[in-house]
Amino acid sequence: MTKLTFAAHPFLLGFDQLERLVERTAKNGNETYPPFNIEQSSEHGFRITLAVAGFREDDIAITVEDRQLVIRGRQAEDTDDGRIFLHRGIAARAFQRSFVLAEGVEVAGARLENGLLHVDLVRAIPEKTVQTIRITKG
Repeated sequence: MTKLTFAAHPFLLGFDQLERLVERTAKNGNETYPPFNIEQSSEHGFRITLAVAGFREDDIAITVEDRQLVIRGRQAEDTDDGRIFLHRGIAARAFQRSFVLAEGVEVAGARLENGLLHVDLVRAIPEKTVQTIRITKG
């Protein structure tokens, strides 16, 4: 018996890339640091907020690679300046968070404020078009 995959369903022509996106998202599903929120900021806008206490703008890189938003953080080499920590509970480890963006969703901007990184996304509204297909004899 042959297993029918999601993208191989006869009514879903051209959706094979969607299956790859679902697989990629499932692989990234076990990340826990840093914690984040996703909120709808407007009818066509979204905001991802990551808790990145201790990171500066220079420590964070945001890229979009093949419709995948990737946020990486790495702090500069730790210079304790002779400090002795009795307890160190603020995480300073490097991180990478990935979010798969839907078709038409673009990054509008990013801002670091009070230890929170806000990444604003906007979804472009495609124009509705009606296309008439001509039938030829043949």
